[in-house]
Amino acid sequence: MLNGGISRRDMLKSSGTGLGMLGLAGLLADEARGAEARAAANPLAPKVAHFPARAKRVIHLFMNGGPSQVDTFDPKPELTKQHGKAPGAAGKATERKTGALYKSPFAFKKYGQSGIEVSELFPEIGACIDDICVIRSMHTNIPNHEPGLLLMTCGNTQPIRPSMGSWLTYGLGTENQNLPGFVVLCPGKPVVGPALWNNSFLPGVFQGCHISSLDPKRVIDHIRNTSVSAGTQREQLDLLNRLNGLHRDARGGDDQLDARIQSLEIAYRMQTEAQEAFDVSREPVKVREAYGKGYFADACLTARRLVERGVRMVQVFYGSGQPWDDHGDIEKGHRTKAKDSDKAVAALLRDLKQQGLLDETLVLWGGEFGRTPTSEGANGRDHNNHGFTVWLAGGGVKGGMTYGATDEFGFAAVDKKVHVHDLHATILHLMGIDHEKLTYRYSGRDFRLTDVHGVVVKDIMK
Repeated sequence: MLNGGISRRDMLKSSGTGLGMLGLAGLLADEARGAEARAAANPLAPKVAHFPARAKRVIHLFMNGGPSQVDTFDPKPELTKQHGKAPGAAGKATERKTGALYKSPFAFKKYGQSGIEVSELFPEIGACIDDICVIRSMHTNIPNHEPGLLLMTCGNTQPIRPSMGSWLTYGLGTENQNLPGFVVLCPGKPVVGPALWNNSFLPGVFQGCHISSLDPKRVIDHIRNTSVSAGTQREQLDLLNRLNGLHRDARGGDDQLDARIQSLEIAYRMQTEAQEAFDVSREPVKVREAYGKGYFADACLTARRLVERGVRMVQVFYGSGQPWDDHGDIEKGHRTKAKDSDKAVAALLRDLKQQGLLDETLVLWGGEFGRTPTSEGANGRDHNNHGFTVWLAGGGVKGGMTYGATDEFGFAAVDKKVHVHDLHATILHLMGIDHEKLTYRYSGRDFRLTDVHGVVVKDIMK
């Protein structure tokens, strides 16, 4: 306020027949156009969220194939009591014919101050349970891998829709312009493959970057130009970008060409940082030993290295195909994979916490659906979309709590049910995004990750 109670805005309105206010409006318009121009020039530049975010980054630990909830994080004493009996009214239609109720071959134990029960399969994760929110009431649409995987990653059972990582980078950009905003770590390809991290109708620059080999020298083929200097490369790329820009402008714009231009820019900038970011040998021996050995362990450590460098989302698939799909022998199959992953997942949580990153990094663990409490064959379990478990840690989520419940046998979600759309809405909310406002106009309608569904689960937030 100025003397006499007149605001600067009022003064600009009244002085010089309002020319001052017109000048201010022009400056503000120029600033807005400048922001739009910067966004157009670099669509991966960081963007302002809808509201203050609790999390800045996401790590999705995808146990593709479908881990069994009643053998991991959802103990069912009644299932043990009723072992060998028919499920009765609790039975649900599944993909294959299943038999009698089949108790878990694994013992459960209470962990932490919260006393949450966790299977003997995951003693290391159990030790971190006070930082974890276990959602035991998940459900999804179809008990088949392909639609289940697509729904969990892209919000729709049918291909091809943009993946969650693509939506996040479209909505928020990414903090590090020398690395992709959305990185997918998987040795080979899961069922469905690249459709799980595709950009679909979003501009191509938002597609996930699939990394199969974690060898820093092979992580991205031909990343280094051995023929010319960095300065010469910059000159060549500037010339190529000008030629591509003329080609694009002459045709009224082309999203695919824009994506190609951006990919060339990112590839050039990645020369300075990509190999270093993926080189886990730079970590202290003690840190590497904490994660363990193997692709999944290295991928978890790499995920931490990427998010600390500002990558918006890292998706870590446990393996190619559908490794957690234990139709035949649940005890042998789950025990092997849990032994291979428990240490690495716990090390990731502890490492993020020690580095001061957990509060700003949302970690999601789970598969595309769960498994039946009834047996398939002698000791396997079929797919189960009616009820399963995922857990979240960090990123504004309350630790040391369970949310929702399945029935007495673990067949179907019955209390505080959470659909995959609700999970996506909650993740976006934690990232500062209103899931109903993050839209993209395509083919005459506005699309969003949650389609026309999704309720934010606010009870699990701090």
